[in-house]
This record gives sequence, C-alpha cells and structure tokens, in this order.
Amino acid sequence: MIVVTGATGNVGRPLVRALAAAGERVTAVSRGVTAEDVPEGVAHRQADLADPESLWPVFEGADALFLHDGGAGAHQLNPRDVLEAAKAGGVGRIVLLSSQGVVTRPQSLSHGDAAGSLEDAVRQSGRGWTLLRPSGFTSNAFAWAESVRVQRTVAAPFGDIGLPVVDPADIAEVAATALHRDGHTGQTYELTGPALTTPRQRAEAIGVALGEPVRFLEQSRDEARAQMLRFMPEPVVDTTLAILGEPTAAEQRISPDVERVLGRAPRTFDGWVRRHLSAFR
Repeated sequence: MIVVTGATGNVGRPLVRALAAAGERVTAVSRGVTAEDVPEGVAHRQADLADPESLWPVFEGADALFLHDGGAGAHQLNPRDVLEAAKAGGVGRIVLLSSQGVVTRPQSLSHGDAAGSLEDAVRQSGRGWTLLRPSGFTSNAFAWAESVRVQRTVAAPFGDIGLPVVDPADIAEVAATALHRDGHTGQTYELTGPALTTPRQRAEAIGVALGEPVRFLEQSRDEARAQMLRFMPEPVVDTTLAILGEPTAAEQRISPDVERVLGRAPRTFDGWVRRHLSAFR
C-alpha cells in the first residue's frame, strides 16, 4: 500500500490518480479529504501531520509514503514523530516533496531551513528515500483566476523576470515513478519546467488560450507585498518576493531531471493553462 499525504493538493491529487491508474493500492490522506476527492476504489483517511497520533492507524500496513506537509509548513512538523509512525506502520520507502529553496535559500525559514531539516530527518530515517525539490508551480497562476474572469487582467510584480515554473502534474508523475518503481532510492531530483517564463508571458498565454487579450498590470514590490501579506506570513512573503525579483542563477536553471525520470520533456505553462482554462473563463 502507498500512503499519499497532502492528497487533495495540486500535487497530491494527480499523484493519487496516477498511482490508482497504475494498479497500486493507495490511501489518500489529508486533513479534510472525502470520498469525492479521490478516484473510485481509493481509500481515504483524515489525518494531520502536525498530530502524529492521528498517523499511526493511517500508516499501518503501508509499504511506501509520499510525504508532503499539505500546506501546514515544514516548520510546524516534528519530523521524528512522523517518521516514527511511518516506520512503525511498515513504511520502507519515502518520497519527500521538499523545496528548491533547500539549496537556493538555505537560511530562509520559509523556504530552506525548515525543509532542509525535514530532508535530513528523512535521509537519516533508515528507510529508502527520494527527495523532490521543485521550483515554483504553474498552478500559482490560479491566484490570477478571479481578476482574469472579471476584468481580463493580471497584476503581478517583476513582469519581465523569468523563472522555470513546473507543472504539478509533472511532480506527481515523478513521485509516482519513485514510489512504485525501482532505481530511485537515494536520489534527489530538482524539478523545473522546460523554459523560463515571465509573469507578462504567462498573462499573455492565458489570453491566447481564452481567445481574447488579458492585460498585464505590473505591481510595485510594495503593492505586491501588501497584497501577499493578507494571506501569507511575513517571512514567506519577503522570501517569495526575493525569488521573484532577484532570483539566483540556481533558481533560473532549467533542470534535466523531469525528462531524465519520465523520458519526455516537462509540460509547458501553455499546456497547464489549456488543461485548467475553465478556472479563467
């Protein structure tokens, strides 16, 4: 059995579908998962990684674990308690969804330091492990959905600075491969998209897919910061703005790892938009 935590998220949802389609026995886990969130025949259990006691019955009989904090934040977890429950349940293989910030922003609590501590705990767990370090997600563009629907506009800072955003479906496929196929133990994969794209280019791609123009409105750093502080902690906002506005060479590097694992090029932002166009209509 494979346990997928964060099963209702942008990565967890396609991962559950991919594993079920491959014939694997899957248990989908998140704080609020219901039968409507998973394919027919997939078990679902509500549990919270921040509450290790809730995990013991979930992990019982599991062979492999996809570990993702499901939005709780790595700094809120006690990795030793989570991994103790996993080992007690019989888990022998762990695939951890970590962060590119472990290497690009190692001193940042929001992106590097906490995720790095979780990586260390997984490596030292005595289980077989694979680490996934994605760049920013294409699905972050969902934040623009309402303004596109209502006003056909996208507002964002740093309109002409490109990053190799990755499709969560690619992360899910790499995770599925590492969970149920051999040859990935002890590997760390950096997952990016196939090219640098800027916020202005992404807004244009949404317009092309809709068949009508979407106007890009460039925010100042202060305007973007004020908006982001409404729903994100201050350290996360400041680190995010630093990545968006002053990315390091490593954060703009296009990794070969998606193609290396899957045997095909990573999905494009344009393709992600076409698959999720209903959110922007």
